[in-house]
Amino acid sequence: MRIALAGAGAFGEKHLDGLKKIDGVEIISIISRTGEQAAAVAAKYGAKHSSENLEDALARGDVDAVILCTPTQMHASQAIACMNAGKHVQVEIPLADSWADAEAVVAKQKETGLTCMVGHTRRFNPSHQYVHNRIVAGELNLQQMDVQTYFFRRKNINAKGEARSWTDHLLWHHAAHTVDLFAYQAGKIVQANAIQGPIHPELGIAMDMSIQLKSESGAICTLSLSFNNDGPLGTFFRYICDTATYIARYDDLVNGKEEPIDVFHVDVSLNGIELQDREFIAAIREGREPNSSVGKVLDCYRVLGDLEKQLAT
Repeated sequence: MRIALAGAGAFGEKHLDGLKKIDGVEIISIISRTGEQAAAVAAKYGAKHSSENLEDALARGDVDAVILCTPTQMHASQAIACMNAGKHVQVEIPLADSWADAEAVVAKQKETGLTCMVGHTRRFNPSHQYVHNRIVAGELNLQQMDVQTYFFRRKNINAKGEARSWTDHLLWHHAAHTVDLFAYQAGKIVQANAIQGPIHPELGIAMDMSIQLKSESGAICTLSLSFNNDGPLGTFFRYICDTATYIARYDDLVNGKEEPIDVFHVDVSLNGIELQDREFIAAIREGREPNSSVGKVLDCYRVLGDLEKQLAT
């Protein structure tokens, strides 16, 4: 499986690290905003080609699939361009920053029949897989999720603290993780409400947001998001179930008493990004729909679109 990666920033390198652990995968091309960065990352990971232009990678006959870690605003158009070029594509979360664009990507996937997957990593983290497996087995039912997504980003910086050329978004990016995960664990979302704090005068986005969700099963979710939090950073999930309570922190899991739960045997790795990439490669090889395909995550973007309309009014 021959891969091109576009967007060689902090998250792009996480994918490249995961891909190196998958048998039969070759990293062919690195695309980045500057030729210098693309060449440096290509040298680090042994890619034979680098460029500033995605079109250069799409024109190559030795590229089977593309992973997009580019700015949010490019995701939908670039995913469609990849499929138009006959390439399978995994686009990092979010699939799009509008409901219409999300629908357009799904339409293109149906037209081409190619694998198109979205990086909803929470479906793959061993911590969330553990809870999902118990729900599917009928061992517990989710009653409530309490989620905190907290970062300190009063300037445009990435996960490495480096300057970022685009503006991140609490609703379309960070809330997407939880909206999709809640539906994955509790069923279709039938009610959603949102409020937001003041708009940042320079970034032009809300720095604080609160979202409430309810699923068809009756379970509820409360999600708090902030770019103003100067403290422990990341996303923390509390699952309140009828027979157990769990707290998930990315790939780690504890119970309500903070006692660690062994998730070592949940999957072949403890790294959610690697597991996400393994699913993408396996789905292409096996000719099947992947977990977190555009079709499976589309309803998340319906909810985000509805919430955006609420916030606009």
